[in-house]
Amino acid sequence: MSFWKKTTVVAVSALTALAVSACGVQSGSSDAPKQPNVLELLASDLKGSLQKTIDTTDKTDSVTLTMTGTAGGEKISMQGVLDLGDPVKAEMTTAGPGGTPTTVRMIGAVIYVEIPEKDRASTNGKRWMKMDLSAVSEQAGLNFTKQFEDADPTKQVKTLLASEGVSVVGEETVNGAPTVHYTVTTPVGTHLKQLDAEVRSGVEKQFAKEGVKDIKIDLWVDEQYRPRRAGMVMGTMGDMVIDYTDYDKAVTIETPPAAETADFAEMLQGLKDLGTGN
Repeated sequence: MSFWKKTTVVAVSALTALAVSACGVQSGSSDAPKQPNVLELLASDLKGSLQKTIDTTDKTDSVTLTMTGTAGGEKISMQGVLDLGDPVKAEMTTAGPGGTPTTVRMIGAVIYVEIPEKDRASTNGKRWMKMDLSAVSEQAGLNFTKQFEDADPTKQVKTLLASEGVSVVGEETVNGAPTVHYTVTTPVGTHLKQLDAEVRSGVEKQFAKEGVKDIKIDLWVDEQYRPRRAGMVMGTMGDMVIDYTDYDKAVTIETPPAAETADFAEMLQGLKDLGTGN
C-alpha cells in the first residue's frame, strides 16, 4: 500500500473511532452566604451542569480542535476546524508518513483526502480522493463509519449525561482555561445509543471484533459551560484526546471541485473487476 493510501486509511479511521455562563457573585450584604462560582457548580451540580453544557454547546457554530491518539495501531495527530452546521463539515491536517502534511475534509458523510502531488499520476492528475464512508466500508471491508461527528463537542457530554457513575476528578487548567474534569467508564451499549441508528450496527460489530466491552470517557468543561478537552479510550482498539479552542470563529469549508476529484469506491470496483476478468 502506498504511503498516501496508508495515510488515508489511518486518517479516516481516526475519524471513526472523537461537546459550555458567568461566575456567581456575592450579595451586597456581608452577612449573606457566598454564592458558588461556576467551577463549584460544575463540581457539585453534575447533572445540571452537563445539561447546561449541552444547551450551550448546541448553539455553537464552529470550533477549532486538535486531536491526538491511536487507531488501528497507528499514531494519530490532527488539527483543524469543525463547522457544526447541517451538514457537519470539517477540515483537518494530519501528518502522513515522513511528516508530510495531508489535508482531510468532511462534507456530511463524504470524506475528501488530498493526494500528494507525486502520487497524482495514478488518479489522472486529480488532487482529491473522494470517499463515501458507507460505500467504502461495504466495498473494502474497512473500518469506516460516518462518526467523524464524534469530534462534535456535544457527543461526549451527552454520553456522560446518559451514564451512571460519572465522577468529578477535580479542577484542572486546560490550555490556560480553568475547568472541571469529569470521568466515567461506561458499557459499549451506552455509547452506541449516542450514534446514528444507520451506523450503530456496524460500530457494534467493530467493537465486538476488537473485544471492546466498555469505554472510558473524560471531559473537561470551562466556566462558560464549554468543553475544553475530551478523551476516549476504547480498549485496545484505540484512544483519542481532543482539545477545543476558538469557539464560533468564522470558518469556510468547501467541497472540492468535481473536476479535481477521484472516487475511491470506483477505483476499488475497477480493481475488483480486473481481478475477476470482467
